[in-house]
Amino acid sequence: RSSSVWVGLDQYVDQVRDLARPGTRFVETGLGKEEERAHSAVALAAEGHAVALLGSGDAQVYAMASPALEVAGADIDVDVVPGVTAALAAGALLGAPLGHDHASISLSDLHTPWEAIEARVRAVAEADIVVSFYNPRSRGRDWQLPKALAVLSAHRPPSTPVGVVTHASRPGEQVLLTTLAELDVETVGMYSLVTVGSSQSTVVAGRFVTPRGYRWMP
Repeated sequence: RSSSVWVGLDQYVDQVRDLARPGTRFVETGLGKEEERAHSAVALAAEGHAVALLGSGDAQVYAMASPALEVAGADIDVDVVPGVTAALAAGALLGAPLGHDHASISLSDLHTPWEAIEARVRAVAEADIVVSFYNPRSRGRDWQLPKALAVLSAHRPPSTPVGVVTHASRPGEQVLLTTLAELDVETVGMYSLVTVGSSQSTVVAGRFVTPRGYRWMP
């Protein structure tokens, strides 16, 4: 509300446009323009404007804090406001899947080679920790998720819990709890977050739970 200029993805700006003060200037761009938004926000701040660089989830997690801080010099004051990333929003809806060690991996190979992504998936599979897949599937990227699940399946039982949350905390929210063997990838879309449990994860009363794993000493 205190910013005179808002910079962000058009659909994210739309979600909070009602909070803007009269006279607020909007600088909106479409998907895939992250670097452009970061440079615009920094340039406007250098001109003396109070700028809000908007995103969804948490600004540090697959979001705008990194590209903005890469170009913001010491002359720019930056406040990174913490938010709720998709893994946490989805986890709360599923139960407590992140109760022990966990990792987040983006399956988008638009800017990261698939070989690097697959190596990370294999490392997580071998380490037997819970994994949350960001950007799991879209119309143009439909083979990465099955490939990643196949890697995990080589190290985890078919009964491993899997949660698919689409539009977490937004209109149209959908929550699906299934297993590694029974997951239908067609239920996963661009706005989904897929959480795959470890070998210790279980379902208790319909809730996805990963034990904390502590040994309580007398």
